[in-house]
Amino acid sequence: MTPGAVSRQIQALEHYLGKTLFHRHHKRIELTAIGRQYLAEITLPLERISAATVRLRSETRRNAVSICTYPSFAIGWLIPRWAAMHEHYPDIDVQLITSLNPADFGRDDFDISVQVLENGTTLTGMQVDKLLDVDTYPVCNPELAQKLKQPEDLKDLVLLHESPRPTDWQRWVKEAKVKNIDTTKGLHFESANMALHAAMNGVGVAIGINALVRDDIASGRLVKPFDISRRSGNPFHIVISSRKATRPKLVAIRQWMLEAAGQAV
Repeated sequence: MTPGAVSRQIQALEHYLGKTLFHRHHKRIELTAIGRQYLAEITLPLERISAATVRLRSETRRNAVSICTYPSFAIGWLIPRWAAMHEHYPDIDVQLITSLNPADFGRDDFDISVQVLENGTTLTGMQVDKLLDVDTYPVCNPELAQKLKQPEDLKDLVLLHESPRPTDWQRWVKEAKVKNIDTTKGLHFESANMALHAAMNGVGVAIGINALVRDDIASGRLVKPFDISRRSGNPFHIVISSRKATRPKLVAIRQWMLEAAGQAV
């Protein structure tokens, strides 16, 4: 759907509900309090519908592999490598579904899940492999980066927060040993992708995960203004049910993902 079509659908939904779901500002929108509540209540049912759809489609496709991951990981890491994955395994139909919540294998029956887990985590009945470290740091567009000579300069700019990782700014500021910055101020977004898109458009400074913003930095869409990074103790992991882990198509996709991430297989 085009952005205009999406906008019309949202307006129709607001008219039907008799409630305003979004605050509309110049060049950006944000959910209202009612919108956030509505999102929280409908997310799980929509994810179940999506999961059921993926499962039914998988049953009709002999070589299908379903991957459940976070929207930010899908957009920032997996999709940019999708063509290479398809080139390696053209006969495997990889189906992608995104969710802000970790996959529930008992309920949703996904083949592979990418999850943020503490280092050394083991899960009963699951094969767990570390995929990518989570190194975080501030990012912004090139124009805004010119105003940032040292971390203390952040106090004069808008901090962009994402709901799934609400403490990233607080932890990075502590790592950088910067004082007099109110890490609660700024704008809050429902997802990392929204916060990063706002940063690209000069709204403010977001916290990026290195593995997910590397391509944007290389292209010049984003800039890393400081050399200071914070490594989280909770990397991205690949999780596969042990009862499925030896299936050839899952072995192949798991191996490709680990190799693409630079992990030994």
